[in-house]
Amino acid sequence: MAYTHLFDPPQTYYAPDLASDPAAPDAARPAAAGDQREGRVYVYEDNTVLAVNVALATGRPLLIYGPSGSGKSSLARNIAHFMQWRFVERVITSRTQARDLLYEVDLLRRLHDAQAAAAAKQGFSSDYSPYIVPGPLWWAFDRTSAAKYAASEPAWDYKDPRAVVLLDEIDKADPDVPNNLLVPLGSLQFEVDELRGQPPIKADQANPPLVIMTTNEERELPPAFLRRCVELRIKNTRQRLLDIGYAHFRDDHQWVDDMAALALTPSGDEALPSPAEFVDLLKACKTLGKDEWQNIKRIVIRGAAGGAA
Repeated sequence: MAYTHLFDPPQTYYAPDLASDPAAPDAARPAAAGDQREGRVYVYEDNTVLAVNVALATGRPLLIYGPSGSGKSSLARNIAHFMQWRFVERVITSRTQARDLLYEVDLLRRLHDAQAAAAAKQGFSSDYSPYIVPGPLWWAFDRTSAAKYAASEPAWDYKDPRAVVLLDEIDKADPDVPNNLLVPLGSLQFEVDELRGQPPIKADQANPPLVIMTTNEERELPPAFLRRCVELRIKNTRQRLLDIGYAHFRDDHQWVDDMAALALTPSGDEALPSPAEFVDLLKACKTLGKDEWQNIKRIVIRGAAGGAA
């Protein structure tokens, strides 16, 4: 049986510049600038495409490993651009709870309203619905019901019913958070406890979201959670850096080769900069002058010693 691609991007995909010309062909657009987390350009490897296809085929979350700057977050956004799906994200912190990713309750506003009602000697409803704030998974599961409880709907790049959800740096959360997400991610539904008697929030089984989570491996994730995920490890190699450099400097591959000869040490993959650092080095040297590459490298690349000219 032949390999069927549910997700089949070109090796390098340039997302459309929606703000200027959504219809412009990819080849006519300049390389993306600024924060690479925007995912306007991404260089795909076969194992990355396969992992995304497995996640889509199985309905499992995709868990991406890799150091900071390796392209984990930009991959999620680039997938959304290629599929033309809505994109929802939340950066996880040590204070994030699993319920925050489903919904939140604005208790402070409710308290203010209760105090105002008491001051006016008026009754105060026990209804929590005005204070429900949909979280990223709610928006991804059921955009229609989320909009009923939101002050405003996010400005989507695309209107497709399906969504890519990025839960960035899941390893920063308390260890209970990943395990508490197992049921909603496995069943694609959850209850809103404060909305008594209301049906659960459910994803459309015909249009389920693609949930992507990233980890810098700062904290070990629970085994039960890992068993539920499709895992992808992004590896940093010299060739990958070159391919990414070529993608950002399409009209000047020689510049990328020249800078790589200067700035990329041949001692092994562990000494290589991250893709984000390498692209920033290329941009800075292109603008400021190659003669200063050693000093620029010390500034741009964490732990760089500058190398030899």
